[in-house]
Amino acid sequence: MAYKELIKDFNRIRSYMREFYVYGLKSREEYTEKSARSYDDERRRMESWLGDYMRFEQNAGRKTAALSVDSRVTRRNPLYKAWKTKSFTDGDITLHFAIFDVLCTPEIKKTLAELVQEIDILLVSRMTFDESTLRKKLKEYAGEGIIRMEKDGRRTLYRRSPDVEIAPLADAIDFFSEVALCGVIGSFLQDREPPHENLFSFKHHYITQAMDSDVMATLFTAIRGHRYITIENLGKYFDTVQIIQLVPLRIYISTQNGRQNLLAFHEKANRLNSYRLDYISSVRIEDEICGKFESLRKVLDRAESHMWGVNSGWNVKHTEHVEFEIRIQKEESFIVRRLEREKRCGHVEKLDDSHYRYTADVFDTREMVPWIRTFICRLTRLNFSNRTVENELKADIQEMYRMYGIDGGDGHDFQ
Repeated sequence: MAYKELIKDFNRIRSYMREFYVYGLKSREEYTEKSARSYDDERRRMESWLGDYMRFEQNAGRKTAALSVDSRVTRRNPLYKAWKTKSFTDGDITLHFAIFDVLCTPEIKKTLAELVQEIDILLVSRMTFDESTLRKKLKEYAGEGIIRMEKDGRRTLYRRSPDVEIAPLADAIDFFSEVALCGVIGSFLQDREPPHENLFSFKHHYITQAMDSDVMATLFTAIRGHRYITIENLGKYFDTVQIIQLVPLRIYISTQNGRQNLLAFHEKANRLNSYRLDYISSVRIEDEICGKFESLRKVLDRAESHMWGVNSGWNVKHTEHVEFEIRIQKEESFIVRRLEREKRCGHVEKLDDSHYRYTADVFDTREMVPWIRTFICRLTRLNFSNRTVENELKADIQEMYRMYGIDGGDGHDFQ
């Protein structure tokens, strides 16, 4: 079969885009999930619309490929291009343009029978469409908001939705497309307008969320309708795809790394769980409505006061106590302000003019360790109920002292 740029299975290209961008620099032989031919097809497909961002290297006689994007000079997320290369049949594309050739302005209104007749005349019998096919396509477009259906007595009239002038909103759309969930919508709107200078650049530009837009949109639909969902999930601790039924409750997005997580209730396990969106390969919305959705949301609201990351618990009594003290200099009040600003839960207590204590009860102490380490030169005391995590952190600090030859002297000791 000849190589084609258009794609049918987006999840496959999503997987390869992640491999090339997040991991990258693997040779053809190192991609073991699919055949070598599949690797070649997907690489060429991405290269056809992301060629400016592809990077190739020779390592030990093997050619490796990766996606490389410099956020200092790339103002628009290039990964959105993947959503603009979906495949279609000859009939799909012919019918699409035939409809809008007939309904070329919002003022033209036609019945279904009139549309069938005028499309037949337009195509001169090269291709014909019956009323059933056309009705389904018009219903689909009406759901998307690009066709309007109006009643005129017993007749249903179809007309094109009027265009919206978006030029005055160009800057807002530019910002939305780069920072909002499902920002690919903004990217499609940008394509309607002539190119213009984008005012925004980002120090931390989390562009990989583009690949999860479809999953995100489906989850929002399910949450809005209080529906059960069935997901196919490949977590990092599983070798095979897990099929799980859940009640989706809320989406959490890290401002540190841009990672997106679904917080959901797993009925079978009777607990709240988190699921990374980039591990979810498909989402199916079930017909059944969850009658206890609001009560589950309230449970999650209570749990949030003990969540540092996305690890949560069903019972807020089963938490771990975290306590540490820091020492600051007279002119370092900004450290205290930072402590207050960055804490996600718990509280800060002043002990004296140079010592402050932070206290919290959380579901997972280990999630806090990277943040606690940012105060490492000021820590004077640690007290975790999870002694394993506390001892690991203390050992790391002592090892750092040893490496720098200061051996935890009086000025550096902590308890």
